[in-house]
Amino acid sequence: MTKKKICALLCVVSLLLAVVSLCAAEEGKININIASVEELSKINGVGAKLAQRIIDYRSTNGLFTKTEDIMKVKGIGQKLFDANKDRIVVK
Repeated sequence: MTKKKICALLCVVSLLLAVVSLCAAEEGKININIASVEELSKINGVGAKLAQRIIDYRSTNGLFTKTEDIMKVKGIGQKLFDANKDRIVVK
């Protein structure tokens, strides 16, 4: 596959993820399976570093199957989850 094709494919995937993310935002919840660092940083108690850790975890281990799985990410415990469980979603 050429670099141009890879770049085009990445652009299409990014666009699709943005559209899906907007759909989740319309519901007022953050889809932790596709959210960007910016979006994840809107979760109370999550800054850019922790947001990146969520994305890294997702990339390494696959998508979250339930919202509680976010607690598998280092730095996210029960207290942080409880404070945000009504603001996040897994789709």
